[in-house]
Amino acid sequence: MRLGLFTAAFPGLSLEAVADWAAANGFEALELACWPAGKVERRYAGVSTIDVASLDAAGAARVREIVAARGLAISSLGYYPNPLDPDPAAARTARDHLKRVIEAAALLGIDIVGTFIGKDPAATVERNLETFAKVWPPLLRFARDRGVRIAIENCPMLFSADEWPGGKNLATSPAIWERLWEIIPDPGFGLNLDPSHLVWQMIDPERVVRDYAARIFHVHGKDLLVDREGLYRNGILSLGMGWQVPRLPGLGDMDWKRFIAALHRAGYEGTVSVEHEDRDFEGSEERVKRGFLIARDALRPWIR
Repeated sequence: MRLGLFTAAFPGLSLEAVADWAAANGFEALELACWPAGKVERRYAGVSTIDVASLDAAGAARVREIVAARGLAISSLGYYPNPLDPDPAAARTARDHLKRVIEAAALLGIDIVGTFIGKDPAATVERNLETFAKVWPPLLRFARDRGVRIAIENCPMLFSADEWPGGKNLATSPAIWERLWEIIPDPGFGLNLDPSHLVWQMIDPERVVRDYAARIFHVHGKDLLVDREGLYRNGILSLGMGWQVPRLPGLGDMDWKRFIAALHRAGYEGTVSVEHEDRDFEGSEERVKRGFLIARDALRPWIR
């Protein structure tokens, strides 16, 4: 198992700078953020550590050289949009760029792309499953034809009023994952498992690892703190709004020793990629780096 980081928290740094810092500070892998260059969609999105739209064979060789020279690996390419956006133009833009990310992964010799299923937040789960069944088969064929697996993050994308009431990502729970896999029984279609989003939904992260080990392609290292005052004031029907607080590993409610032990028991030998969305460690490059070091120190005892 390897300890890595997701580069989306470093919008102002080049690949060389991120790789230098990661290697010097005990990280072993990079999940490279691959949003369209210059397009900021939301907090911690819009980051292009590499520009996949212009990547060619020579550029891919240069990326591999930069990473390998520092003793690092690329764990995956990450792009997390809404391919099921109810706005057809927005959905088409997301799907088109996702294909570019898949093509870039193939050029780089990387077999995992992390992304979202997407969702129309105003539609039912059943209606979204119908849309998924139309939209995603060609995307998964496109990836399979290029030797790339798709790892879906389980974030509900329900943090703000514009994402209310259903969130912007369908793949949030075991029951829905199973429906997705029934519709598309593709062995290259699995999870980028983020346990933080299980905590506030009261889903047992260890059981998820036991039940879906074969579908876990990549893991996000992010914690979550349930703000009890916010929960008291807003209640569970607020669906986490006002009381789910993203934290760095070690600063929230996750039991990382038990979770990573479950990964070891399941035979997981991939990357745990620290995803930094902790507002207490924002505002400067120095504070972001300090946050990553806290996460490193919380996870490193169990990741070998």
